Amino acid sequence: MKSKPIILISGEPKSIFFEIFFKAINLKIYKSPLILICCRKILLSQMKKNNFKKKLNILEFDKLKKYNLNNNSLNLIDIECKKINKKFSTKLTNQYIENSFELALNLIKNKFSYKLINGPINKKSFLNKKFLGITEYISKKSKSKNTAMLIYNKNLSVCPVTTHLPIKLVNKNITKKIIKEKIDIIDAFFKKNLNYKPRIAVTGMNPHCESILRFNEDDKIVAKAVSEQKKRGIYVYGPYSADTIFLKSNRDQFDVILGMYHDQVLGPIKTLYEFDAINITMGLPFLRVTPDHGPNEKMQNKNASNPVSLINALNFLDKH
Repeated sequence: MKSKPIILISGEPKSIFFEIFFKAINLKIYKSPLILICCRKILLSQMKKNNFKKKLNILEFDKLKKYNLNNNSLNLIDIECKKINKKFSTKLTNQYIENSFELALNLIKNKFSYKLINGPINKKSFLNKKFLGITEYISKKSKSKNTAMLIYNKNLSVCPVTTHLPIKLVNKNITKKIIKEKIDIIDAFFKKNLNYKPRIAVTGMNPHCESILRFNEDDKIVAKAVSEQKKRGIYVYGPYSADTIFLKSNRDQFDVILGMYHDQVLGPIKTLYEFDAINITMGLPFLRVTPDHGPNEKMQNKNASNPVSLINALNFLDKH
């Protein structure tokens, strides 16, 4: 086995994952063996509904290192799921997804692979207010303290300092320390995995980087964090006004834009590239990537979902 396998967790039972997965592997042959972690019954049902035909290679967990894996068949680790013919309860669905993550992370812990993709997950029901997002969930499960979300496109990527945090709490969580940590994580990730030092733009938090209040976060926090990191040799600049940094003449000067909150940078990047981006968790001891969209249950089995983000995720890990 020349290339380490890519482990794929199917995620939410009712989602567009299987449709985009079938489309992705029909379009290209990947050099890395693909291992799907999901319920066999769900998989067979989705294969039938999507008219996808391929032989299944059922893998036994305790014999994985003995297999000569390839993608001639669909490699599957079967995760038991109950009440498949009836509507999943939230409790059963959450347990199914939890079991899938635990198995995948166990494979990574045992050095079987370092490449992980998870399909779309209903964050509201699965996380149940215990975590801000899957980024934080995986960070906790893998005991990784300093991580960050990167929405990656080869032309431009973005990273929010705070992730799925209500706007009213953002300013309380913007500190010089956390901004410097995110800059460090971005710089280290690009150098290690993409082989170059990134040019990082940092947005301000306030409109036009100005505040009518006595305390201006952009002067007192953001600018100081940028200045200190620049002195360390990192290519980081700012703060820039968020309403102009995404103009073509401005964004073309940078590889990454670091924003203070989720929609400040994710709104523009999705407007620019739509599905042509992937979500990477930086700072983990392995590579975790996910398509940059949700389960979209209403589109399940309609053969109308765009597989580009999953294809990009597979391509990214296939090169590593």
